[in-house]
Amino acid sequence: MALTDPGVGRKTGLRVWRRGGRNGTPGVMAIVPGAAVRPATVELAEVGDTTVRVPAVDGPLVTPQASTADEPAADGRVVDVTHPYESTIEFNLREFREAADADPAAPGRPVPARAARRTWSDRYARGLFVTDLLCLLWAALGVHLFEPPIPTRISAEPGYWPFVAVTALLVVAWLIALDWSGSRDGTVTGHGPTEYKRVIQASLSVFGLAAIGSFLFDLNLPRSYVILMLPAGLVALLATRYVWRRWLFRRRDDGAMMSEVVAVGDRHTVSELLADLARSPRAGYRVVGVCVQPDRLDPGSDQLGGVPVLGVPADVAAVATSIGADAVAVTASAAFSPSAVRRLSWELEGTDTELILAPALTNIAGPRVHTQPVAGLPLIHVDHPTYRGANRIVKRLFDLVGSLTLIALFSPVLLAVAVAIKATSKGPVFFRQDRVGINGETFRMIKFRSMVVDAESRLAALKAQSQAQDAGNTVLFKIKNDPRVTGVGKFIRRFSIDELPQLFNVVTGEMSLVGPRPPLRSEVDLYGDDALRRLLVKPGMTGLWQVSGRSDLTWDDSVRLDVYYVENWSITGDLAILWRTARAVFGSSGAY
Repeated sequence: MALTDPGVGRKTGLRVWRRGGRNGTPGVMAIVPGAAVRPATVELAEVGDTTVRVPAVDGPLVTPQASTADEPAADGRVVDVTHPYESTIEFNLREFREAADADPAAPGRPVPARAARRTWSDRYARGLFVTDLLCLLWAALGVHLFEPPIPTRISAEPGYWPFVAVTALLVVAWLIALDWSGSRDGTVTGHGPTEYKRVIQASLSVFGLAAIGSFLFDLNLPRSYVILMLPAGLVALLATRYVWRRWLFRRRDDGAMMSEVVAVGDRHTVSELLADLARSPRAGYRVVGVCVQPDRLDPGSDQLGGVPVLGVPADVAAVATSIGADAVAVTASAAFSPSAVRRLSWELEGTDTELILAPALTNIAGPRVHTQPVAGLPLIHVDHPTYRGANRIVKRLFDLVGSLTLIALFSPVLLAVAVAIKATSKGPVFFRQDRVGINGETFRMIKFRSMVVDAESRLAALKAQSQAQDAGNTVLFKIKNDPRVTGVGKFIRRFSIDELPQLFNVVTGEMSLVGPRPPLRSEVDLYGDDALRRLLVKPGMTGLWQVSGRSDLTWDDSVRLDVYYVENWSITGDLAILWRTARAVFGSSGAY
């Protein structure tokens, strides 16, 4: 059963006990525990032949015990007591809204503090709307200010009123498409590529439909819409969205503009969710409480992973409402059955609290996941990773063209660094070392020499003192302020210039522009099963490991990021990593 307040449109799920009448007498429905509702008055409402009884209580009621004996009804007649069950009868309670007005924390209306927290997404969406409008107006103005390269009957006269009217209509349609596509939805803005994809899809859809309409109805619309307006507007939209996202990241780094989440499930799956969200604070989710069963080893523990335990799984709806959480995240566990998830969705109806399901799928990219409803079940299909076939050919072409282009662009830098190394220290310009590539094959990797000639012989002594200086893992040996590094070596390492000769390894097919870090044979000998998956693809000059902290990461994080790349790589992802690499190199974070 659910209480419905017509004034604010909220519903509150209530467990009820039905007592069936005899000989045509009305049955009685009484509220029993589980209700997070404290009505201040008693009122009766007629629902068919059943009287719904709402008692005035200060706390949860005690569940009536099922009995086969007859019990007297309120009017003295004897009625049968049936087993308890849940219903979804809705009715209006006049005094319910009055009680909510008297008690701001009552579930009849949202908590004021919650409303204040929710406004950040609305303000952010309004800001996006304003900049979107300015971008589209700028693109529309350009169509009329610049002479199109291919004039048509209409566009030959920029001031011709049908041309102006069609331009205005396109701007309006473009704005509507951006809104309908959900490009300003708080669930996609600020994290991941979905926001940009929706902007691109909405833009192409508008101009695609305009082109089809022009052909079908012989409108002969100006080609300048496609030549000037579409690319100018799309580039401006993507650029402003990127600027907004950087601003949002800075705000989230300060702990602002976050969605507050209550996690529910068993202790293990909730702990994994906490760890995953903690690794991506810029995703915008802050877990403010969890609902799990008590710890058997420590029943008095009131925290899980530093997050307060606010109740058991059955209390999650009441907890989320009481603290004004933005979302409830349900993890995959036996502690929360599918029927419990369905009931939770009913209890959250009419509220602003979102329901998020966190399935037991980690480190799997979105394009590999597809949801298909079958017989009322949302079945999740996960595509196999693509290591061979046409995808590998496409990646090889991308590597070959990209490496040759970069060699041509950086040839002056390569020459200058070679001269500097030769002039400042004894020894060869290049350092060649055996590394392990795809399928465990060994190849010779080329780098600019950044250390003294006898660096390898001094390695054992440095490993003895690496406990105090190691960057955070036991497999990869790397220390800060390495005394073997030369003066020129410090500079070229800081900006990763020492790795530019690896472009020749990419040309020969031994490496890729993007991929896992090329390991030493001694490192591979220490690999576990997870780390061995790094050898399913070619090692890369850069990768997720390098752009996410480089040498500052722990070994587990390094493996996790590389394995994620191996199983989810794409050309679009490679381009994004190359862009992030440029930013990481100029920032020189984690490089030594």
